[in-house]
Amino acid sequence: MRVNAAGPSLARVARPRLYEQLMKQILGYIEAEQLGPGDHLPAERDLAERLGVSRATLAQALVALEVLGVIDVQHGTGAVLVYRPSIAAVLRGLREHQNRLPEIVEARSTLEVKLAALAAARRTEEDMAGIDAALEVMAEEIGSGDRGARGDELFHQAVTAAAHSPVLAQLMAFIAEMVLETRLESLAQPGRPEQSLASHRRIAEAIRAGNAEEAAEAMQAHITLVSDVALLK
Repeated sequence: MRVNAAGPSLARVARPRLYEQLMKQILGYIEAEQLGPGDHLPAERDLAERLGVSRATLAQALVALEVLGVIDVQHGTGAVLVYRPSIAAVLRGLREHQNRLPEIVEARSTLEVKLAALAAARRTEEDMAGIDAALEVMAEEIGSGDRGARGDELFHQAVTAAAHSPVLAQLMAFIAEMVLETRLESLAQPGRPEQSLASHRRIAEAIRAGNAEEAAEAMQAHITLVSDVALLK
């Protein structure tokens, strides 16, 4: 029997990314070892050796699991299990997260670029002190080997406060949890914490100088930088 050439075409089956395969193996290990909330996963070096991958590749899988709330990764203590989900549930959550990421980036570009410009026009000396303090926190975190996520969060909060726009601040608060997803992923990229800190400093200097246009451009460049994450590739 001949197949109708005009009929529906068959779509190519997407090959799972390596970090997705690693996620499955890590979840399989958690299940096999009957780990529960509060239990630690093996150290990253040990886990990478067992899986036969680089630590950078393993980090992508761990960050994805962290973003989805399965594990909590803390500097000095490693990965701690938060809850034990099914593999299917995690992969479904990963797909939803990947689909949401471009919209999160779009929202950040819309809101934070305007906030940076307003901060340059409206900031007070007290606002500037808050921005500088956040930069110091991030620098200290990175200097100790951490990713600088807390300092990063404080910096963007300080810029938002310096804009003195209650409505825009409410909108930023609304997307805060979604922004946290991109923050964790971005700061897990090799060399990204230092790059992010440098771009924060450029934003801060433009705000200090009262240059709204330069502050907006610096913020847009920063968002473009931090939006370059493995899960979107």
